[in-house]
Amino acid sequence: MDLKKYIRSIQDYPKKGILFRDITTLIKNAEAFKYTNDKIIEISKKIKFDKVAAIESRGFVFASTVSYLMKKPFILLRKKNKLPAETHSIDFELEYGKATIEVHKDSINKGEKILIIDDLIATGGTAEAAAKLVEISGGKVAGFIFVINLFDLPGEKLLTKKGYFIKSLIEFPGH
Repeated sequence: MDLKKYIRSIQDYPKKGILFRDITTLIKNAEAFKYTNDKIIEISKKIKFDKVAAIESRGFVFASTVSYLMKKPFILLRKKNKLPAETHSIDFELEYGKATIEVHKDSINKGEKILIIDDLIATGGTAEAAAKLVEISGGKVAGFIFVINLFDLPGEKLLTKKGYFIKSLIEFPGH
């Protein structure tokens, strides 16, 4: 299935100069959504991991399926002040601003291997911050799975250079 035809591109969102790749058009199509989840599960089965983590919010859509079908605990990596218990926090740069993500301090045990899932990788700032959260929590990153890789932006290279396993289902230019 050609998943690219289910991705909507929106110019100048969330700010001028950004070409936003929108997955809502993919997830509203039952066949494309099922195919995407099947492919993510297929990749996940080849990775040794203890828990699956997802980056807020679109990563939740795909990681919850992995958690459910593979019977693995699910960890939420959320925006600042969205988690009620004690957290680890990481500030990072986005292509269009600054942000903070957090994880509950009791989500990851020492030495656990964590698979991180998100909808898209662009500059890599969010994914790198997610990896740092896993590591300061005592875990190890088992790998990353993304639906979309914006191949002409530095995210994939950044994560690969740091030694992380990365797999994406489709690629688009970022601009």
